[in-house]
Amino acid sequence: MPTPETVRVLDSTLADEHLAILRDRDTPSPAFRRAVGCLTTLAIAESLRDLAAEPGTVQTPLATAPVRRAARRITVIPILRAGLAMLDPALALMPDRARVGFLGMARDEETLRPRVYLESIPDDLSDDDVVALDVMIATGGSSVAALDEIAKLRPATLRLVGLLAAPEGIARVADAHPDVSLTVAALDERLNDRGFIVPGLGDAGDRLYAPARLPAH
Repeated sequence: MPTPETVRVLDSTLADEHLAILRDRDTPSPAFRRAVGCLTTLAIAESLRDLAAEPGTVQTPLATAPVRRAARRITVIPILRAGLAMLDPALALMPDRARVGFLGMARDEETLRPRVYLESIPDDLSDDDVVALDVMIATGGSSVAALDEIAKLRPATLRLVGLLAAPEGIARVADAHPDVSLTVAALDERLNDRGFIVPGLGDAGDRLYAPARLPAH
C-alpha cells in the first residue's frame, strides 16, 4: 500500500531509540510516558517545519537581529485519552499565544462507530493552524471522526500528529481528509484481526496510565 504524499514518517536514530522503548513490553509506565513525550517533540517539530512565518526583528544585547515568527496562532487538540500524553511536550514547542482544545472519542457499542463524548474546542479557528494529536492511528476511525469535527470549524490549516500508524489507518485518513498533513514516528506493517497495529506497542492508553505495581509482601 503506497504512502500518500501528505504523510511524513520520522527517519532518525534518535526517534528509533525512543520508539524501541515504546515497543518493549517490559517498559514501565513512567519510562513509556517519557518516550511518548520525546517522540511527540520530534514529530511536532517535523509536522510544523513548513509553518507559515512572518518576519520581524529583536534587539539582542549587541545588535538588532532579524527573526521569523509563526504567522498564525496555533491551536493544539489532543484526542483523548491517550492523546493527552502528547499535550505537554507539544505545548512546550508552541508560542505563548497557542490555545488548547479537547476531543474525547469512544466507540458506540450499538453502531460500532466512533462517537464524540467530550468536545471543548475554541469557536473561531479561521485564522489558526490546528494540530490534532492521536497516539495510535490504527483503523483510522477515531482520527477521521475527530478531524471531521475540527474541520467543521474551518481552521486555516489542519495537521494530525501521531506516534504509530497502520497502512489501513493512513489510507483512511488520507481518503477522508486529503488536505490534512499527517506526521507519525513510525508506519507499521498491518492491522491484525482485532484491529491492533502489528508489531505495534500494545494498548497505548493502558500502558500510559497503568497503575504502579505494589511490592509483594
